[in-house]
Amino acid sequence: MDKTDKIYVAGHRGLVGSAIVRSLKAKGYENIIGRTHRELNLTSQQDVRDFFEAERPDIVVLAAAKVGGINANNTAPAEFAYENMQIQCNVIQCSHEYKVKKLLFLGSTCIYPRMAPQPIPEDALLTGPLEETNEAYAIAKIAGLEMCKFYKRQYGDDFISCMPTNLYGPHDNYDLEGSHVMPAMIRKFHEGKVSGSPTVTLWGTGTVLREFLYVDDMADACVFLLENYSGEQHVNIGTGKEITIKDLAGIVKQAVGYTGQIVWDQTMPDGTPRKLTDVSKLHGLGWTHKVELTEGVQRAYDWFKENVQEARM
Repeated sequence: MDKTDKIYVAGHRGLVGSAIVRSLKAKGYENIIGRTHRELNLTSQQDVRDFFEAERPDIVVLAAAKVGGINANNTAPAEFAYENMQIQCNVIQCSHEYKVKKLLFLGSTCIYPRMAPQPIPEDALLTGPLEETNEAYAIAKIAGLEMCKFYKRQYGDDFISCMPTNLYGPHDNYDLEGSHVMPAMIRKFHEGKVSGSPTVTLWGTGTVLREFLYVDDMADACVFLLENYSGEQHVNIGTGKEITIKDLAGIVKQAVGYTGQIVWDQTMPDGTPRKLTDVSKLHGLGWTHKVELTEGVQRAYDWFKENVQEARM
């Protein structure tokens, strides 16, 4: 990558894309372009082709996707499958046609098999049944990962993929109908604190284990891979550390300053029992995370508190 390369970040205003833009700029990449959904419908093949014809990006980061938590995935699986596959097919094909120098595709560790070995190595993909609560999203993202591999194999395109773990931080989605666990907790505890509610209800048993990575660490890893990696296999991005949802709730509760009680609604699903990434490949390449969970949660809540009027609610 050259500092003068024109870099298109698809999804530049979301949790992931905005962090990647911040990281690129911090490293001296200034020629960055993005389009909002209103400006460019990535599910439209013609619109995407017209964009590539006009802009001719050198580098593409495909961070745009339809994402959501268990509830969103359960209630709209067709949309999760269709929209994600359309976005991926359009952007990857146009990146090939317009001879993009490098493309980075972002997957997610939730697309590994439900009962994958722990910690999860990269080669665990496609070795077992998926988690039913996000099956449609997983199938779509797996298709994207495999497409990058096939384009590299058939055409020699420098298309790489990474697999970030659960992310959190500035510009997250705080809509309780579609958010992930961390922003949902932040919002619920904040609203409980503001309203003086004696209890806050959280989903599940609180016993499942999850790994969390601060989004700016993820972005730093993505730029590191763009600069240093061209392999066919995707690369896990994570901390290699896990925590129960119950313990996470305690950290978020303390960061927010909520003093009431937590009620666990055990009629609601937990999702995958455990999901820890094997990050030995990324560590071997020379990258490790910097922001630990307690500090990251405090940063995330501070951002939410300062931007509550503009946050995606």
